[in-house]
Amino acid sequence: MNGTDGGRLRRTRRWVIGTLVGSLALLSGYSLVDSGRHSAIVEDLLRDSDRVTAYQEAAYLSAYEMSLIRATADDPSGPQRERVLAVDDQAHRATLAIAVAAPGTGDAAEAGTIAQRQINLRQDIIWYLSMLDRGETGKAAEVLNTVIEPSYQRNTDRLLQLRDRYQQRYEHHQETARHDSRRLLWGSIVTFVLSLLALALFGWHTRAHRRQVEAMAATDLLTGLPNRAAFTTHLHRALTAVRPARTLPGITVLTVNINGFRHVNDQLGPHIGDRLLAEAGWRLSAVVRDGDVVARTGGDEFAILLRDLDPTRADCVAARLRETFDEPFHLDDITVDLEISIGAATASADDDVSTLLGHADSAMHDAKQQHDSFRRFSGSTGQDSTDRLTLLGDLRRGLTDATQFTLHYQPKVSLADGSLAGVEALARWNHPTRGPVPPGQFVPVLETTSLIHPFTERVLTLALEQARAWLDAGHRIPVAVNVSTRSLLDETFPGRLAALLDAAGVPGALLCIEITEHTVLSDPTTTIDALRRIRDLGVKTSIDDFGTGYSSLTYLKILPVDELKIDRSFVADMVADASSHALVASAVDLAHNLSLTVVAEGVEDDLTAAALSDLGCDTAQGYHFARPAPAADLDARFLPVVPA
Repeated sequence: MNGTDGGRLRRTRRWVIGTLVGSLALLSGYSLVDSGRHSAIVEDLLRDSDRVTAYQEAAYLSAYEMSLIRATADDPSGPQRERVLAVDDQAHRATLAIAVAAPGTGDAAEAGTIAQRQINLRQDIIWYLSMLDRGETGKAAEVLNTVIEPSYQRNTDRLLQLRDRYQQRYEHHQETARHDSRRLLWGSIVTFVLSLLALALFGWHTRAHRRQVEAMAATDLLTGLPNRAAFTTHLHRALTAVRPARTLPGITVLTVNINGFRHVNDQLGPHIGDRLLAEAGWRLSAVVRDGDVVARTGGDEFAILLRDLDPTRADCVAARLRETFDEPFHLDDITVDLEISIGAATASADDDVSTLLGHADSAMHDAKQQHDSFRRFSGSTGQDSTDRLTLLGDLRRGLTDATQFTLHYQPKVSLADGSLAGVEALARWNHPTRGPVPPGQFVPVLETTSLIHPFTERVLTLALEQARAWLDAGHRIPVAVNVSTRSLLDETFPGRLAALLDAAGVPGALLCIEITEHTVLSDPTTTIDALRRIRDLGVKTSIDDFGTGYSSLTYLKILPVDELKIDRSFVADMVADASSHALVASAVDLAHNLSLTVVAEGVEDDLTAAALSDLGCDTAQGYHFARPAPAADLDARFLPVVPA
C-alpha cells in the first residue's frame, strides 16, 4: 500500500468513526428529550388514573347514598336511616377532594358546584327524614321524588361523565406511553448496536494507529528504510532463528559509510545531503535480495543483513555496492561523485547483536583508514579495534590530566646566518603506565574522533604559554603548530584561536599554523575561508609536507599562506639524487615567486644544509641542527642570556 492509499484509508476510517460518534450523540440527545416527554406522559397517566378513581368513588358514594334514602322511605325505622347522613358526609368530602386536587381548573369549579349541591341536599335530606319521623309519609315521598332524587341523579350523572372523560384521557396517555416505551426500546437497541460498532471501529483505529506508530518508530523517515532499532531487532531474530539449528555461519552484516558525505552536506546544504542519502538508500536496496535487510543506522552510515549460508556472498554484494556507487549522483543541477567504505562480519556461534555489529563497524573503520573500499573482520582487526578503543579511552582521560601531554620544540634555523628563526611544537604523551607513546600511534586515533578539538586546544595553549614565557624573557620566537583537517574545517576554530591568543597575551605574529596539502584538497573553499580569518588575527600560515599531494599547485596561488615547507622525502637525498635536487630547487623558486618563505624539513647533514643554502632556501630544520627537545634544553643551546 502506498502513502496515498494509506492516507485515504485513514481519512475514511476517521470519517466513519466521526459519523458514528455524531449519530450516537444525536440519538443520545433524542433519547434524553424523549425520556423527558415519556416521564411527563407517565405523570399525566398517574394523575388521570387518580382522577378516574376519585370521580368513580364520588359517583359510587352518591349512588349509594341515594339507595339508602330510598330504603329509608320503605322502612323509616330501619338501620339504613342511621347511615344516610354518614354516607352523605363521605360523598361531600369525596367531591370536595376533587375540587381541592385541581385548583384553578374547570373540573375544580364543577366539583365545587357538586359539593355545594351536596351541602344543600343535606338540608333537604334532614327535612325529608323529619317528615318521616312525624309520619308525613306523603309529603316525604313528594320531596324525595321532586327534590332529592333529581338532584342526586344530576350529581351522579355528572360525576360519571367526568369519570368517563378522564378514563378516555387515561387510556389515550396509556397508549401513548406504550408507544413511547416501544420507541425508547428500539432507540436503546439502536444506540447499543451503534455503541458496539463505534467501540469496535475505535479499537480497530487504535490498533491501526499503534501499528502505524510502531512502523514509524522502526523506519528512517528520510530514506524509508528500517532504522537502527529495527535493524537490531531483525538481526536478533535472525541470530535466534539459526542458532538452535547450528547452521552458523550464515548471517553476515555489512556496514557501509559514504566517504565525503559531510563535505557535501556542509557545502551544498542539507537539502542536497538529504537527497543524496535517499538515493543512496535506493541504490543499496537495489543490490540485495528481498530476504535481506537494508537499514540506515545513522548519519551517512547504512547496514545490510545478509541471510545466506555462504559468507563469501558478502564479497559479491560489496563488489556490486562499489559498482553502484561508481555512478555519479545527479542532484538537481549538481553532479556528485562519492565512494563508500564497507566492513563485513560473519556471525560465529557465540556472537550476539552488539558483537556482530561491532565487528562489522571495526572492519569498516579499518577499510576507511586504509583507504580501501572493503574489509572483512578478522581476529587481527578485532584486536586492532580493541587496542584502538583502549587507546581512545586513555586519550580521553589523558586530556583531563594537565601533566600527561607536553610539548617538545624543534628549531627552525636560518640558513643565511644560522640564527634561530622559530620552532615547531611537537606533542608528546607520557602515558601513566605505558610510558611515552609515539605521536604516530595516538595522533591518527585522535583525528578520527571529536577528541582532536580539545587536543588541538591543549597543544595551542601550551605553545602560546611558552611563547609568552620567551617573550617575557626578551626573546621573540615564533612557534609553529600543526593543525588537523578536522580542526581547521571547524567553523568555530578561528574564534577559539583568537580567544587563546588573547588569554595568553601573545601577538598573532608569534604563532604559525601548519596545515597539510590533504587539508586543502579535502575542502578548498572552507580551508581558504578559515585561513583568511586566521591571517586576520596576524597569525602566520604554512603548507606542511609540500610535494606529497598532487593538485595543490591549483590552489597555491590563491591560498592565504606565508610559508612553504618542503617534505623531507625530497630533502633527504637531494645531494645524491639529481631529480630530488631539481624538485627542491623548483619548489624554492616557486615559493619565492609567490613571495612565500621556504622551510626545508629533514636536514640530516651539513652537505644538505649547504645545498639548500645555495638554492636560496630560507630556513631548515632537522636532526643536523637539533632533535625535538623540551623548551629548557632549547634555551640552553640556542638562546643568548639577556642581561637584566
